[in-house]
Amino acid sequence: MLDWLYNIVGWVLIQIHSVLTMLGLDPDGGWAWGLSIVTLTVLMRLIMVPLFVKQMNTQRKMQDMQPKLQKIRERYKNDKQRQQQEMMKVYQETGTNPIMGCLPLLLQMPVFFALFSVLRSVAQGQAQYGFTEQLVESARGALIFHVPIAAQFTSSSEELQAFGSDPILAKTVIVIACAIMGATTFLTMRQSIKRTANQMPDNPMMQSQKIMMYIAPAFGLFGLGMPIGVLLYWVTSNLWTMGQQHLLYRKFPAPGSEEAKAQSTAKGGAANGSAKGLLGKRKETAPEPVEQPKIERKQPKKQPRSKRSGGRSGK
Repeated sequence: MLDWLYNIVGWVLIQIHSVLTMLGLDPDGGWAWGLSIVTLTVLMRLIMVPLFVKQMNTQRKMQDMQPKLQKIRERYKNDKQRQQQEMMKVYQETGTNPIMGCLPLLLQMPVFFALFSVLRSVAQGQAQYGFTEQLVESARGALIFHVPIAAQFTSSSEELQAFGSDPILAKTVIVIACAIMGATTFLTMRQSIKRTANQMPDNPMMQSQKIMMYIAPAFGLFGLGMPIGVLLYWVTSNLWTMGQQHLLYRKFPAPGSEEAKAQSTAKGGAANGSAKGLLGKRKETAPEPVEQPKIERKQPKKQPRSKRSGGRSGK
Protein backbone atom coordinates (compact mmCIF):
# COMPACT_ATOMS: atom_id res chain seq x y z
CA MET A 1 0.00 0.00 0.00
CA LEU A 2 2.83 2.41 0.88
CA ASP A 3 5.37 0.93 -1.52
CA TRP A 4 5.44 4.22 -3.45
CA LEU A 5 6.60 6.01 -0.30
CA TYR A 6 9.16 3.28 0.45
CA ASN A 7 10.52 3.67 -3.08
CA ILE A 8 10.85 7.44 -2.63
CA VAL A 9 12.67 7.10 0.70
CA GLY A 10 14.94 4.39 -0.70
CA TRP A 11 15.72 6.47 -3.80
CA VAL A 12 16.52 9.61 -1.74
CA LEU A 13 18.76 7.58 0.58
CA ILE A 14 20.65 6.11 -2.39
CA GLN A 15 21.10 9.56 -4.00
CA ILE A 16 22.48 11.05 -0.78
CA HIS A 17 24.83 8.07 -0.47
CA SER A 18 26.03 8.67 -4.05
CA VAL A 19 26.78 12.33 -3.34
CA LEU A 20 28.73 11.48 -0.17
CA THR A 21 30.67 8.84 -2.11
CA MET A 22 31.62 11.44 -4.74
CA LEU A 23 32.89 13.64 -1.91
CA GLY A 24 35.43 10.98 -1.04
CA LEU A 25 33.75 8.78 1.59
CA ASP A 26 34.13 5.03 1.39
CA PRO A 27 30.94 3.75 -0.31
CA ASP A 28 30.97 0.62 1.83
CA GLY A 29 31.83 2.44 5.06
CA GLY A 30 29.64 3.37 7.98
CA TRP A 31 30.30 7.10 7.56
CA ALA A 32 28.76 7.12 4.08
CA TRP A 33 25.63 5.20 5.06
CA GLY A 34 25.31 6.76 8.51
CA LEU A 35 25.59 10.31 7.18
CA SER A 36 23.09 9.40 4.46
CA ILE A 37 20.52 8.57 7.14
CA VAL A 38 21.34 11.71 9.13
CA THR A 39 21.12 13.90 6.00
CA LEU A 40 17.79 12.35 5.05
CA THR A 41 16.49 13.12 8.55
CA VAL A 42 17.72 16.73 8.46
CA LEU A 43 16.21 17.35 5.01
CA MET A 44 12.86 16.01 6.17
CA ARG A 45 12.90 18.16 9.32
CA LEU A 46 13.88 21.29 7.37
CA ILE A 47 10.84 20.78 5.16
CA MET A 48 8.69 20.52 8.28
CA VAL A 49 9.94 23.72 9.99
CA PRO A 50 7.11 25.90 8.55
CA LEU A 51 4.62 23.32 9.79
CA PHE A 52 6.12 23.48 13.27
CA VAL A 53 5.81 27.29 13.29
CA LYS A 54 2.23 26.91 12.09
CA GLN A 55 1.65 24.48 14.94
CA MET A 56 2.87 27.06 17.47
CA ASN A 57 0.59 29.74 16.02
CA THR A 58 -2.34 27.32 16.17
CA GLN A 59 -1.64 26.54 19.81
CA ARG A 60 -1.55 30.26 20.61
CA LYS A 61 -4.85 30.83 18.82
CA MET A 62 -6.36 27.86 20.63
CA GLN A 63 -5.32 29.43 23.92
CA ASP A 64 -7.01 32.72 23.02
CA MET A 65 -10.14 30.83 22.00
CA GLN A 66 -10.47 28.88 25.26
CA PRO A 67 -12.85 31.37 26.98
CA LYS A 68 -15.24 31.28 24.00
CA LEU A 69 -15.05 27.51 23.72
CA GLN A 70 -15.67 27.11 27.44
CA LYS A 71 -18.80 29.25 27.23
CA ILE A 72 -20.05 27.13 24.33
CA ARG A 73 -19.44 23.94 26.30
CA GLU A 74 -21.38 25.27 29.27
CA ARG A 75 -24.19 26.68 27.15
CA TYR A 76 -24.74 23.55 25.04
CA LYS A 77 -23.56 20.89 27.48
CA ASN A 78 -26.76 18.91 26.88
CA ASP A 79 -26.65 19.23 23.09
CA LYS A 80 -23.37 17.81 21.78
CA GLN A 81 -24.28 18.30 18.13
CA ARG A 82 -25.06 22.00 18.57
CA GLN A 83 -21.93 22.31 20.70
CA GLN A 84 -19.76 20.95 17.88
CA GLN A 85 -21.43 23.23 15.35
CA GLU A 86 -20.85 26.35 17.44
CA MET A 87 -17.24 25.37 18.11
CA MET A 88 -16.64 24.85 14.38
CA LYS A 89 -18.02 28.34 13.76
CA VAL A 90 -15.47 29.78 16.18
CA TYR A 91 -12.68 27.85 14.43
CA GLN A 92 -13.79 29.16 11.05
CA GLU A 93 -14.09 32.76 12.25
CA THR A 94 -10.57 32.73 13.68
CA GLY A 95 -9.10 30.71 10.80
CA THR A 96 -7.87 28.00 13.17
CA ASN A 97 -7.48 24.35 12.22
CA PRO A 98 -7.03 22.03 15.26
CA ILE A 99 -5.42 19.39 13.04
CA MET A 100 -2.39 21.68 12.59
CA GLY A 101 -1.48 20.99 16.21
CA CYS A 102 -0.48 17.41 15.41
CA LEU A 103 0.25 17.67 11.67
CA PRO A 104 4.09 17.58 12.01
CA LEU A 105 3.87 14.30 13.91
CA LEU A 106 1.38 12.84 11.44
CA LEU A 107 3.68 13.67 8.52
CA GLN A 108 6.78 12.36 10.25
CA MET A 109 5.40 8.90 11.08
CA PRO A 110 4.99 7.66 7.47
CA VAL A 111 8.62 8.57 6.72
CA PHE A 112 9.71 6.76 9.88
CA PHE A 113 7.85 3.59 8.88
CA ALA A 114 9.16 3.89 5.32
CA LEU A 115 12.79 4.09 6.48
CA PHE A 116 12.15 1.22 8.90
CA SER A 117 10.80 -0.92 6.04
CA VAL A 118 13.71 -0.01 3.73
CA LEU A 119 16.35 -0.86 6.34
CA ARG A 120 14.54 -4.02 7.36
CA SER A 121 14.55 -5.20 3.74
CA VAL A 122 18.28 -4.41 3.62
CA ALA A 123 18.80 -6.43 6.81
CA GLN A 124 16.99 -9.35 5.21
CA GLY A 125 19.14 -9.08 2.08
CA GLN A 126 16.24 -8.14 -0.20
CA ALA A 127 17.03 -5.95 -3.21
CA GLN A 128 13.98 -3.70 -3.42
CA TYR A 129 12.88 -0.08 -2.97
CA GLY A 130 15.58 1.06 -5.41
CA PHE A 131 18.39 -0.98 -3.84
CA THR A 132 20.41 -3.29 -6.04
CA GLU A 133 22.04 -6.43 -4.68
CA GLN A 134 25.38 -4.62 -4.63
CA LEU A 135 23.96 -1.74 -2.58
CA VAL A 136 22.25 -4.16 -0.21
CA GLU A 137 25.54 -5.94 0.51
CA SER A 138 27.30 -2.60 0.88
CA ALA A 139 24.73 -1.30 3.38
CA ARG A 140 24.56 -4.54 5.37
CA GLY A 141 28.32 -4.57 5.83
CA ALA A 142 28.60 -0.89 6.82
CA LEU A 143 29.48 -0.40 10.49
CA ILE A 144 28.00 2.58 12.39
CA PHE A 145 29.81 2.93 15.72
CA HIS A 146 31.07 -0.65 15.20
CA VAL A 147 27.51 -1.91 14.64
CA PRO A 148 26.20 -3.18 11.27
CA ILE A 149 23.56 -0.81 9.89
CA ALA A 150 20.95 -3.59 9.86
CA ALA A 151 21.83 -5.04 13.29
CA GLN A 152 19.30 -5.23 16.11
CA PHE A 153 19.66 -5.99 19.79
CA THR A 154 18.05 -9.36 19.08
CA SER A 155 20.62 -10.20 16.39
CA SER A 156 22.62 -13.31 17.17
CA SER A 157 26.32 -13.17 17.97
CA GLU A 158 27.07 -15.14 14.81
CA GLU A 159 25.32 -12.53 12.65
CA LEU A 160 27.22 -9.68 14.28
CA GLN A 161 30.55 -11.48 14.04
CA ALA A 162 29.91 -12.21 10.37
CA PHE A 163 30.10 -8.45 9.69
CA GLY A 164 33.23 -8.03 11.80
CA SER A 165 31.47 -6.54 14.84
CA ASP A 166 31.99 -7.38 18.51
CA PRO A 167 28.60 -8.65 19.78
CA ILE A 168 28.95 -7.13 23.26
CA LEU A 169 30.09 -3.76 21.92
CA ALA A 170 27.34 -3.76 19.29
CA LYS A 171 24.58 -4.43 21.81
CA THR A 172 26.02 -1.83 24.18
CA VAL A 173 25.86 0.80 21.43
CA ILE A 174 22.26 -0.16 20.68
CA VAL A 175 21.30 0.17 24.37
CA ILE A 176 22.96 3.61 24.58
CA ALA A 177 21.10 4.72 21.44
CA CYS A 178 17.79 3.55 22.98
CA ALA A 179 18.59 5.44 26.20
CA ILE A 180 19.33 8.65 24.27
CA MET A 181 16.13 8.19 22.31
CA GLY A 182 14.06 7.85 25.50
CA ALA A 183 15.81 10.78 27.22
CA THR A 184 15.35 13.15 24.28
CA THR A 185 11.68 12.17 23.99
CA PHE A 186 11.21 12.97 27.70
CA LEU A 187 12.97 16.36 27.46
CA THR A 188 11.03 17.35 24.35
CA MET A 189 7.69 16.51 25.99
CA ARG A 190 8.78 18.36 29.13
CA GLN A 191 9.45 21.52 27.11
CA SER A 192 6.06 21.29 25.44
CA ILE A 193 4.14 20.59 28.67
CA LYS A 194 5.88 23.46 30.47
CA ARG A 195 4.82 25.84 27.72
CA THR A 196 1.27 24.48 27.70
CA ALA A 197 1.07 24.98 31.47
CA ASN A 198 1.96 28.67 31.01
CA GLN A 199 -0.59 29.09 28.24
CA MET A 200 -3.43 27.04 29.78
CA PRO A 201 -3.02 26.71 33.58
CA ASP A 202 -6.48 25.11 33.89
CA ASN A 203 -5.91 22.51 31.18
CA PRO A 204 -7.84 19.38 32.30
CA MET A 205 -5.48 17.16 30.27
CA MET A 206 -2.38 18.38 32.08
CA GLN A 207 -2.24 15.47 34.54
CA SER A 208 -2.51 12.84 31.81
CA GLN A 209 0.14 14.66 29.75
CA LYS A 210 2.53 14.58 32.71
CA ILE A 211 1.93 10.86 33.13
CA MET A 212 2.75 10.34 29.45
CA MET A 213 5.89 12.44 29.90
CA TYR A 214 7.21 10.12 32.61
CA ILE A 215 6.26 7.04 30.60
CA ALA A 216 8.03 8.39 27.49
CA PRO A 217 11.52 7.08 28.41
CA ALA A 218 10.08 3.55 28.32
CA PHE A 219 9.44 4.05 24.59
CA GLY A 220 13.17 3.62 24.15
CA LEU A 221 12.68 -0.09 24.82
CA PHE A 222 10.96 -0.38 21.44
CA GLY A 223 14.29 0.56 19.90
CA LEU A 224 15.73 -2.78 20.96
CA GLY A 225 13.79 -4.39 18.11
CA MET A 226 14.87 -1.85 15.47
CA PRO A 227 17.93 -1.79 13.20
CA ILE A 228 20.68 0.58 14.28
CA GLY A 229 20.03 2.60 11.12
CA VAL A 230 16.47 3.34 12.28
CA LEU A 231 17.76 4.22 15.75
CA LEU A 232 20.18 6.67 14.16
CA TYR A 233 17.28 8.28 12.32
CA TRP A 234 15.15 8.42 15.48
CA VAL A 235 17.92 9.89 17.68
CA THR A 236 18.77 12.51 15.04
CA SER A 237 15.11 13.46 14.68
CA ASN A 238 14.65 13.75 18.46
CA LEU A 239 17.74 15.92 18.86
CA TRP A 240 16.59 18.15 16.02
CA THR A 241 13.09 18.46 17.50
CA MET A 242 14.43 19.31 20.95
CA GLY A 243 16.83 21.97 19.63
CA GLN A 244 14.31 23.46 17.21
CA GLN A 245 11.62 23.58 19.87
CA HIS A 246 13.96 25.26 22.34
CA LEU A 247 14.96 27.97 19.84
CA LEU A 248 11.42 28.70 18.67
CA TYR A 249 10.00 28.70 22.20
CA ARG A 250 12.73 31.13 23.20
CA LYS A 251 12.05 33.39 20.22
CA PHE A 252 8.25 33.20 20.61
CA PRO A 253 7.64 32.77 24.37
CA ALA A 254 4.19 31.88 25.63
CA PRO A 255 2.08 34.89 26.71
CA GLY A 256 2.27 35.39 30.46
CA SER A 257 5.44 33.33 30.90
CA GLU A 258 8.58 34.62 32.60
CA GLU A 259 10.37 34.66 29.24
CA ALA A 260 7.63 36.81 27.70
CA LYS A 261 7.74 39.22 30.66
CA ALA A 262 11.52 39.46 30.45
CA GLN A 263 11.30 40.03 26.71
CA SER A 264 8.72 42.81 27.12
CA THR A 265 10.79 44.36 29.91
CA ALA A 266 13.87 44.32 27.71
CA LYS A 267 11.95 45.96 24.88
CA GLY A 268 10.57 48.56 27.28
CA GLY A 269 14.05 49.27 28.62
CA ALA A 270 15.39 49.67 25.12
CA ALA A 271 12.55 52.06 24.28
CA ASN A 272 13.18 54.09 27.42
CA GLY A 273 16.90 54.17 26.67
CA SER A 274 16.29 55.44 23.16
CA ALA A 275 13.88 58.06 24.52
CA LYS A 276 16.47 59.21 27.05
CA GLY A 277 19.05 59.36 24.32
CA LEU A 278 16.80 61.54 22.24
CA LEU A 279 16.12 63.78 25.20
CA GLY A 280 19.82 64.01 25.89
CA LYS A 281 20.50 64.99 22.33
CA ARG A 282 17.81 67.63 22.53
CA LYS A 283 19.41 69.09 25.63
CA GLU A 284 22.77 69.26 23.94
CA THR A 285 21.38 70.94 20.85
CA ALA A 286 18.87 73.19 22.61
CA PRO A 287 18.13 76.34 20.56
CA GLU A 288 19.21 79.72 21.84
CA PRO A 289 16.52 81.73 23.59
CA VAL A 290 14.74 84.22 21.39
CA GLU A 291 14.16 87.71 22.71
CA GLN A 292 10.49 88.26 23.42
CA PRO A 293 8.98 91.57 22.22
CA LYS A 294 8.27 94.07 24.96
CA ILE A 295 4.64 94.60 25.72
CA GLU A 296 3.63 98.21 26.40
CA ARG A 297 0.74 98.56 28.75
CA LYS A 298 -1.34 101.70 28.32
CA GLN A 299 -2.41 103.18 31.63
CA PRO A 300 -5.68 105.15 31.70
CA LYS A 301 -5.23 108.92 32.00
CA LYS A 302 -6.18 110.47 35.28
CA GLN A 303 -9.00 112.93 34.99
CA PRO A 304 -9.25 116.11 37.10
CA ARG A 305 -11.20 115.76 40.29
CA SER A 306 -13.74 118.27 39.10
CA LYS A 307 -14.62 116.11 36.12
CA ARG A 308 -14.73 112.94 38.21
CA SER A 309 -17.24 114.59 40.60
CA GLY A 310 -18.91 116.81 38.02
CA GLY A 311 -22.39 115.54 38.53
CA ARG A 312 -22.36 116.01 42.24
CA SER A 313 -20.93 119.52 42.12
CA GLY A 314 -23.71 120.58 39.68
CA LYS A 315 -26.29 119.67 42.23
